Amino acid sequence: MLHELSAITLPLLGEVNLTGGILFVFFLCLLAVVGFEFVNGFHDTANAVATVIYTKALKPVYAIPWSGTFNFLGVFLGGVAVAMSVLKLLPIDSIMALPISVGACFVISVLLASIIWNLGTWYLGIPCSSSHTLYGGLIGASLAFTWFYGGAGVNWDKAKEIGLSLILSPIFGFGAAALLMWLVKDVIKSKALLHIPKGEDDRPPILVRLLLITTCTLVSFFHGSNDGQKGVGLLMLILICFLPAKFAVNHNISNDKMMLSLNNTEQVLTRANATTVDTASKSEILALTSAIDKTKAQLMITNTKDTVKTYKFRKQIKSVMKGLTAVIGDKNIKVDDKDQATLKAASKNLNDVTDFAPIWVIATISISLGLGTMIGWKRIVVTIGEKIGNEHLSYAQGASAEIVAASTIGISSSLGLPVSTTHVLSSGIAGSMMASGGTSNLNSGTLKSIGMAWILTLPVAMLLGMLFFVIFHLFV
Repeated sequence: MLHELSAITLPLLGEVNLTGGILFVFFLCLLAVVGFEFVNGFHDTANAVATVIYTKALKPVYAIPWSGTFNFLGVFLGGVAVAMSVLKLLPIDSIMALPISVGACFVISVLLASIIWNLGTWYLGIPCSSSHTLYGGLIGASLAFTWFYGGAGVNWDKAKEIGLSLILSPIFGFGAAALLMWLVKDVIKSKALLHIPKGEDDRPPILVRLLLITTCTLVSFFHGSNDGQKGVGLLMLILICFLPAKFAVNHNISNDKMMLSLNNTEQVLTRANATTVDTASKSEILALTSAIDKTKAQLMITNTKDTVKTYKFRKQIKSVMKGLTAVIGDKNIKVDDKDQATLKAASKNLNDVTDFAPIWVIATISISLGLGTMIGWKRIVVTIGEKIGNEHLSYAQGASAEIVAASTIGISSSLGLPVSTTHVLSSGIAGSMMASGGTSNLNSGTLKSIGMAWILTLPVAMLLGMLFFVIFHLFV
């Protein structure tokens, strides 16, 4: 394992000491997650600018910084629901209970697996999902971690939820874009939208141009709010693994606020228990009441800046949250509207104790994604704009694909579900191309390459995550 050298204090991160060897790995992990998000910028965001560039709505010199700016804003304003899906997939409590060096091996394994596959597919100009790569690396490293250390392992319920989101979103993208394109072509029959630009000076009319720029803006913003949030989750994973006492719980939420939420919940449960007759529901109420009592007792005596106590406190809060979710969703537990609102408010307040990200974390990922968008974009843009179909992209095809992509990603972000911008938009382009001229309008060679990359991404990333964890665990 990593050897401890002289202790070094990190004032920016709080009163936490990291040893010299661990400190080096800590900064290496920070650099790697910034690198991952930077690569994500020019790998995934190229999808957003491909349509405005190939429909000549914007020149690359304007489109790239425009998209980068809205990616930045998307991360900054998008909340942390998608970011927390990263942590909920992992055996985070088991990782926190072990030496920091184990968490270091885990994080580096995931980041290396993700970056290597993303760079490889980018170099080949293949639109490939950074989301699939990341979650594959996370699952692979988690399986290897469980093999060596046991514990809960991968949260397979969360993995299924994420998997369905990633699988269904491109299918929806293809079908919805094809339907929208059919509507423009056969119902609206707008010649302006169906025009295929020819030559450098053939630019769209002002209203069509504004439509294309708007859809590019929305895709860029929602890409930041979804894909960018995964970078926030990765950075929080690093901070929790290396500095659990500081970042495993949100120290900005006062003990008094937490105690108030627990007391309010307990009062509602007392009333609910008196009117509930179902045995299983009564057991849920009693189990949650017991968890609340333990959490209150711990809250009164625990200094949550102590690593071990913070770990236990986080687990206790998670136990209360799990019980609250069960009680709120149990239709056999009858509570009035006021008590229902009290339970939901308490659930939100307590959720904020563990599901959070400091503003500097969000800003770091925002800047990395925004800068990445402005560099290296051309390989993927060429594939999206020229190689998916056998004809040049029309205004309607570009707009249809981006309207569907922006809508899908925006709705998914609001639900806290990760989706692949690459898969949704690429499949949307393919759907709009097919609606224009049937399957003969699709470039089968490019689609086979993209399809093969899509199929291989998850298993290859899993294998890489596993392999790197085993290597680091045995030799570091």
